[in-house]
Parts: sequence; structure tokens; C-alpha cells
Amino acid sequence: MANKIVRIILIVVLFIVFFELGLFGSYTIVTSEAPNIQGLIDMQISKITGIFSPDNVNQILVKDPTPVSISNKKDVALKLEELSKVDGVNYESINVSTTEDPDNSEFNVTIEALGYASPNSTSGQIVISQDPSFKIIAKGTASYKGTGLLVDRDSVTINSVLKLY
Repeated sequence: MANKIVRIILIVVLFIVFFELGLFGSYTIVTSEAPNIQGLIDMQISKITGIFSPDNVNQILVKDPTPVSISNKKDVALKLEELSKVDGVNYESINVSTTEDPDNSEFNVTIEALGYASPNSTSGQIVISQDPSFKIIAKGTASYKGTGLLVDRDSVTINSVLKLY
């Protein structure tokens, strides 16, 4: 068992040595100057430690969105209808979530809703479908006001309008 561990460590050390020699050689070829060995090693160490710093790890990790309940769903539905150019938005289908701390005074939210297309008229008949035709995904900011949590209508922007089949 110890023999295998020594072999693995030896292979890793040889890999690092050959990598460093290749780096120094390519640096010499590209710049036509002798490499600053200490500077190159310090740069590599700072890049590697930067990858594993707590700030970068927290930014890389995807946080689960937290659903939030808003008080102005009808106003948001009208704004989504206006911006997305659909004929209607079901305000009961609006889902609002955030990856930020909802205890902050103001935070970014993701808004998802179902939209409806205009009625189809084919062969003299008007067909009104109960099934939604679009999924609307938008972003905005929310904050706590006197009546509860409200999404600022002016901050709402459409990310995508997806056609449902």
C-alpha cells in the first residue's frame, strides 16, 4: 500500500516539474527573455489560491431561489403584459423568487408568469383557449412598503418570452 502511495506522489511531482519546465521554456520562446522564475511561481500560486478563496467559492455556488410573496401581483401582471406584448397574463400564476437575502430593504427578484395569446379566428369561428401560450420570465427589484412586499413596476424588465406548445 505504501509503495502505491509513493508511486502516486512521484508521478505528481514529475508532472509538476515537467509542467514548470515547459512553462519556463515557452515563456523564453514567446518573450525572448529569461523568465523571472520567482514571479511566475508567485503568479501561479496567487491564481490557484484565488480560485479557492471563500469569495469566489460563494459566487460560483448556485443558490436555490427563495420564493417570496408579493402584494401587487395585479400591477406586476399588467406591467408584464405591457412589456411582453401578450394579450393577457394570469396574475395567479405569477411566481416571484430571489437568490438574495429577502430581509434586505431592497433585493432583486425573478418573476415568472403565464401569458395568453389573442383569440384565433379560423373559418368564421373564434377559438378562445384556456391554455397559456407563453411563459414570461422577467427581473425586477422588490422592497418592503407599508402594505407589504412590493415589486417596483418601473424596475421590471423582460428576460424572455417562451412560446408554449
